[in-house]
Amino acid sequence: MNIVEWAFGKRMTPAERLRKHQRALEKTQRELDRERVKLENQEKKLVQDIKKSAKNGQMGACKIQAKDLVRTRRYIQKFYSMRTQLQAISLRIQTVRSNEQMMQSMKGATSLLGSMNRQMNLPALQRIAMEFEKENDIMDQRQEMMDDAIDDVTGLEDEEEGEEVVKEVLDEIGVDLGQAMGETPSGLQKTAVADGRVAEAIGGGGGGPGGGGGGTDDDDLQARLDSLRR
Repeated sequence: MNIVEWAFGKRMTPAERLRKHQRALEKTQRELDRERVKLENQEKKLVQDIKKSAKNGQMGACKIQAKDLVRTRRYIQKFYSMRTQLQAISLRIQTVRSNEQMMQSMKGATSLLGSMNRQMNLPALQRIAMEFEKENDIMDQRQEMMDDAIDDVTGLEDEEEGEEVVKEVLDEIGVDLGQAMGETPSGLQKTAVADGRVAEAIGGGGGGPGGGGGGTDDDDLQARLDSLRR
């Protein structure tokens, strides 16, 4: 703190002065409200006194009290008017404060945007974007190759597992896998031929006279074949 601030006090900014004046206005409004409430209470008391004096026939006192009532009501209206004016001034100060805050915010935002624009290197940004696109394409190609390799491996394993299951089923019903395959070169056609013969055998067994005893085995076999087709 320098000697000027020590002698005359710290110099306030415009925003601080606005806040100080606004607080003073709000304090004055509260004081006016308190005085107005007192006058309103006095008005009620005067009305009662006037009625009492008139009832007792004291016309002189009644006239004096009536003048006092008129004066009191006039001051109440003045307090209302003064408070309205002070409130208008306070609202204007609040508007000025809001404009000041908005200006400071815009000033800070403008400075920040200018600093960011000066730091932005467009050639470097374009180079980074090109490198990103290149690396992204490479990653997509490698991912596609890995997916193809995984599909090939899993597809072969699934086919081999399916053939083993078909062989087990055919062994259970006493059909030779070599006879069922015949001369068909494709694994899918092998499965189709085997399924056809098994279905034919099931149909023949179910229609014969002695087919009732093997119904449960036929149902289990048909369920397994249906699961293989799915």
